Amino acid sequence: MLARLNRWDVLVPAGVAVIGVLELVSLRYDGWGWGVLLELVACTLLVGRRLRPMVFATTPLLLLLLMPYLGPQLDDPSTPILVMAVGVYALGRWLADLRGLVGVAAFLVMMLADYTFADARDHDVSDVVFVLTLVAPPYILGRIARRLADQKELLEERQELIRREAVRNERDRIARDMHDVIAHSISAMVVQTAAAQDLVHQDPDRAERVLADVADTGRRAIAETGRLLHVLRDDADELGLEPAPGLADLTGLVAAFRASGLTIDLEVPETLPRLPAGVDVSAYRIVQEALTNALRYGSDQTARLRVAATTDCLSIEATNPSSGRGGSGAGLGLVGIAERVALLGGQLSHGVRDGRFELTASLPVGP
Repeated sequence: MLARLNRWDVLVPAGVAVIGVLELVSLRYDGWGWGVLLELVACTLLVGRRLRPMVFATTPLLLLLLMPYLGPQLDDPSTPILVMAVGVYALGRWLADLRGLVGVAAFLVMMLADYTFADARDHDVSDVVFVLTLVAPPYILGRIARRLADQKELLEERQELIRREAVRNERDRIARDMHDVIAHSISAMVVQTAAAQDLVHQDPDRAERVLADVADTGRRAIAETGRLLHVLRDDADELGLEPAPGLADLTGLVAAFRASGLTIDLEVPETLPRLPAGVDVSAYRIVQEALTNALRYGSDQTARLRVAATTDCLSIEATNPSSGRGGSGAGLGLVGIAERVALLGGQLSHGVRDGRFELTASLPVGP
């Protein structure tokens, strides 16, 4: 059980114990030594209040009510009120149902016995109001904290379900894109093989070059097939009817966002190296999502987009002024981008810096 305790389980009772000991030692009521012992034992038991509230929250309350029989009178020290508050709060906070009211009722019955047999003063209804004023607020506060904690846990579970659904949807879209890519590669291999068959006797050298292209296309198709199998989880996926887009379609994409009111500072090299089909379509999707975020959440409807490529790496940098507000989907578009980048073995970073949202993606383009 000790391994399941956290620091607040120990620090709160320890703080109450220190206050109680200092109070009794400094004021030295009659029988204060017994009072110190009872408070120390009660605070020690409170350490386990979160794990077993009925035992370790109720017992300290009843234990301190023995104080009038062994040491100071109940109304002499004030620290027992702190012990009572911690214990009653625990009965409301750490029990899912209303069983904590049983512990509260036992405490009230013991309190009544003390007032009846150990306190010689006259009592009236004001004493009842006083006791209820001490007991009710900690229990109600504990129930409210319990309800808020349950709602927070439920909200986190729903957010996780939404995140997983977004990942699943993005994986499905990746699978559709890659299916189109693979279908195109296989079609190209069939055409090239047929051409090589016609040339094998007439022009063997040219046939050899064609077959080399077939082999290269096949290797690329195998790589894309591996990625497709990595993201595909079922065989009920519907195929897209349009060909997979790529960076060659970037001009049209940027024009569409400019028509929607987004001012884009675009830096793209005039010629790009030949990209693997999976990298090409994923780069397009990343740019599309980055510009969508800039249009929706940017503070002044402007964005800067830079695409650069070497023989080994394709880099995408997108920035826009941040308005400080996020989307209702809790960054699910970024989840989709992360899925694509991770699938291709690339790197992704994003965040707000100096008032601007910055997204950088690096995709390997080598074999």
